[in-house]
Amino acid sequence: MDVALARLLTSAQGLALLDALPPYSPTDAERIGRELRAGGIAGDLVAAVLTQSRLRAAASAKFGDFAAGMLLTQDGLEQATRLPVAALHAQRFRGAGITTVADLTCGIGADAMAAAALGLDVTAIEIDEPTAVFADHNLRHWDHARVVHADALDVAAHLEVEGVFADPARRTARGRRHDPRDYSPALDAVLDLFPRVGALGVKVGPAIPHEAIPEGAEAEWVSVDGSVVEAGIWLGSVATTPGHGALVIDGQGAHRLTGSTHRADAGELSDYLYEPDGAVIRAGLIGELATTMGAHLVDPSIAYLTTDTPVATPFARGYRIAEALPFKVKPLAAALRARGIGTVDIKKRGVDVTPEQLRPQLKLKGSERATVILTRIGDRRVALLADPL
Repeated sequence: MDVALARLLTSAQGLALLDALPPYSPTDAERIGRELRAGGIAGDLVAAVLTQSRLRAAASAKFGDFAAGMLLTQDGLEQATRLPVAALHAQRFRGAGITTVADLTCGIGADAMAAAALGLDVTAIEIDEPTAVFADHNLRHWDHARVVHADALDVAAHLEVEGVFADPARRTARGRRHDPRDYSPALDAVLDLFPRVGALGVKVGPAIPHEAIPEGAEAEWVSVDGSVVEAGIWLGSVATTPGHGALVIDGQGAHRLTGSTHRADAGELSDYLYEPDGAVIRAGLIGELATTMGAHLVDPSIAYLTTDTPVATPFARGYRIAEALPFKVKPLAAALRARGIGTVDIKKRGVDVTPEQLRPQLKLKGSERATVILTRIGDRRVALLADPL
């Protein structure tokens, strides 16, 4: 999108046209487009408002009610921080007594919005001009937030702020980039800013290698409703607990696990099996979780924990093991049929199985539902019939 069209979308005409559209429906979009063009609306503006309508519908999962008034880009939406997570980013700065912060790679402005909403004075910087125009619109509610169209690293040295946040782009024309050297700007270039400010936060991909995390930093992996969405590197006064941490956000709130990255012991399979949250696994905190739960691994190389008694924890999903048998299709199918199970949820770790291919081979009939966990214990492939706790 060129900047002229972006500015047209932020005009009274563009916003009125966008706000007049009905809730987005893929089946209605083509018809609405024809009607708008027949009414004399330029084709590029029609395409732009329909794209915004589609993106706003998709954005509600990240931004809730705010999505209805935002302007978005596809890349910006995909990389944008969910507002509840962005609020936690902002709370780190406010909790450290910081009042002025720069968002060096603001994108469509999600983190800048959260910081401004908590009363921080925000300078948001974006190198792509149409995206900067959209970010300026999204920050329109806060007089103490401003957007600068510039290269973040060119202006970072001249900013008079107490804290810096950055979310380097992790997508190129070749797709998603996992190597921190391929971020834009590169992770090391962002980390080099730390001596100039007393507080630095950098959002990174959850697949970041542990060796890329600087010594003395706090690295936190974040999951929302069971999906790992990001990791963050925090330095200076916004680092609350140096080392590795996992932040698990669910319907009950936000839960943090920190501690040692020691390896967990392995032992015999017991009555209950636990699948650690992905943030715990990424952070290398399985051993810490095992210690807090009184659990051990079922295999040294497989991220499943087991206990004799049920344990309530937000950091793992638990199952009661009803039966364990060697993993072969025919015996597994027979065991499921004997229990009247017609629907199975298949989970796997450490075995080369495609659930979509296995499910029809089981030829199930019945009204009951169960979870089948396929894994490896030593050199044995096992199938566990389980009930979620």
